[in-house]
Amino acid sequence: MPTIPLTRRGADMLKTELQRLKTVERQAVIRAIADARAQGDLSENAEYDAAKDKQGFIEGRIQEIEGKLAAAQIIDPAALDAGGKVVFGATVDLEDEDSGARVSYQIVGDDEADLKLGLISISSPIARALIGKEAGDVAEVQAPGGVRQWEIIEVRYG
Repeated sequence: MPTIPLTRRGADMLKTELQRLKTVERQAVIRAIADARAQGDLSENAEYDAAKDKQGFIEGRIQEIEGKLAAAQIIDPAALDAGGKVVFGATVDLEDEDSGARVSYQIVGDDEADLKLGLISISSPIARALIGKEAGDVAEVQAPGGVRQWEIIEVRYG
């Protein structure tokens, strides 16, 4: 199984979700199934069907998270020394060459990406265009509206 890159924050988020699923959600769905069974005929019991569906989702998500954590390569951005190059975990300050707009993104794992928080997935087009570049370089990104050029202003770790 290939390794999955995660920041420490991303791994902690997955562990928290796993703990909640196992201790809260799993127990709640078990109670819901028991309550639905107590109502009698299961063949036409919508509550029972809904609870069983939710149980399937919860168990699937638990397996997915456990698999990701088992295959995780946890990377601490503060401990990186990539010589100024953009790597996983780095925070990159960019300037749009057309509009002059400035943005800052941290490159993170797929599960931790949240554009509103400035966290972009390692598999996103902009992250792929930035990897390996350094301050002063220009990255060309194929966007829905055409090719955009971003100048790398600064690369930070941590």
